[in-house]
Amino acid sequence: MNKVQSPQPDWKPGDPIRSPVGEMVTLDPASLDITASYKLLVGTIIPRPIAFITTLCVNGQVNAAPFSTFNLVTAKPMTIVFTIAIKSDGTKKDTLLNIERTREFVVNSAGVWLVEALNHCSGEFAYGVSELEQVGLTTLPSEVVAPPRIRESAVHMECRVHSLVDVGGGAPGSATVIIGEVVRYHIHKAAYEQGKISASELQPVARLAGLQYGLIGDVFELSRPKVGVE
Repeated sequence: MNKVQSPQPDWKPGDPIRSPVGEMVTLDPASLDITASYKLLVGTIIPRPIAFITTLCVNGQVNAAPFSTFNLVTAKPMTIVFTIAIKSDGTKKDTLLNIERTREFVVNSAGVWLVEALNHCSGEFAYGVSELEQVGLTTLPSEVVAPPRIRESAVHMECRVHSLVDVGGGAPGSATVIIGEVVRYHIHKAAYEQGKISASELQPVARLAGLQYGLIGDVFELSRPKVGVE
């Protein structure tokens, strides 16, 4: 990562904004099919962090799958959120089936060194097949939950379900929102610096639209304004 100046370092409140935005195209989501709606969302909401989720199948095998509908909720209790879409045939993905049954999962971080293996784990494997074994990744036992962690990931968040919310009625295109409470947090020692996380050590991969992924490039800092304070 390269640390650079902000795009307009001399800007002051009230200065005109040099925006490239011109004529708009307006769309009614109710008139769009699933594919068109999906393309708009994943092309607009970028970059998206990736959660590499591990769960346990009924036969004890470890399921691993990446999800880019992932973010934080709050710090106390420490909670995260991601969504799992219903498959095009109307059935549930293996990860959702496992979470509904066990109420436990692990969020593993997605570093650049993992991206090819992680992408392969997004394939449609038969239920009960361990994607980790298929790609050659290894596991570490968790401390609190039953699903194991991925040894090669720099961060592991052991989670228990806080709540599940169905959106869309279970039809193709709908999803389940999973809010998980983090009950153990593990981090690669080199990435943990005085209570803060080093992004340069995590080297996170972000999801873009289509088949595209992205990496963190130039970064800059901006102090928050002290509005109303003399």
